[in-house]
Amino acid sequence: MDIALLAKAAIMGVVEGLTEFLPISSTGHLILAGALLGMDDDKAKVFDIAIQTGAIVAVILVYWQKIRDTVIALPTQRKAQRFALNVLIAFVPAVVLGLLFGKAIKAHLFTPAVVATTFIVGGFIILWAEKRQAAGGSAVRIHDVDDLSPIDALKVGLVQCLAMVPGTSRSGATIIGGMLLGLSRKAATDFSFFLAIPTLIGAGAYSLYKERALLSMADLPLFAVGLFFSFVSAWVCVRWLLRFIATHSFTGFAYYRIVFGCIVLFTAWTGWVQWAA
Repeated sequence: MDIALLAKAAIMGVVEGLTEFLPISSTGHLILAGALLGMDDDKAKVFDIAIQTGAIVAVILVYWQKIRDTVIALPTQRKAQRFALNVLIAFVPAVVLGLLFGKAIKAHLFTPAVVATTFIVGGFIILWAEKRQAAGGSAVRIHDVDDLSPIDALKVGLVQCLAMVPGTSRSGATIIGGMLLGLSRKAATDFSFFLAIPTLIGAGAYSLYKERALLSMADLPLFAVGLFFSFVSAWVCVRWLLRFIATHSFTGFAYYRIVFGCIVLFTAWTGWVQWAA
């Protein structure tokens, strides 16, 4: 295996892990990083989705106690049953819309220009949502993930579907959307992480199965490196984010999205960076 290719896989893994659970779009960053590194063919798209599993393993470890307690209590406790049902309800819209429109979205929207534009639009939406909550325009009804109703879960699941457009950010859509729907910042973040487990594992498994003809055993080291670095960086990022949101808003991420999106558009327009199509 080419050492340079493994180094690129490691970089992509770090990008995935650091951005998957922040409201800045991991898919968008992977598309941009892949364009710069020359990892933007069909196999690279499968790689981008597959290494999300490493980030999910990190979330499972961070939330292991809650997951373990829920599984044990599932047969007998109503609280655990409602939580599991809510995650399932929120997961279903992404499955349905992903199967219907996923192929068309990958064919037409996975471009640096779309990502940069969505970065900017999403940044302004985050600023608006934070300003609205600070002004009391979005009353907090739900302070814990166990207090969600099935209708609340469905709404968050529908909002998650917006992240099918690259650059939107799955975590950003679910966290900010959850806040607008009345969840506290902590509850929205926790539910976003729990919802990521079936969503990203399902997306990774489906992509690997559907594109299995592109892959061979020779690709195993490449995927293993990407998964490992995705796991390590995601574990660090998730633990940091849970501490960060206790005392901070997401405003900083909004400004990052706007500035970064403008930089991508400007460098593409001037020709300073030859972003791949």
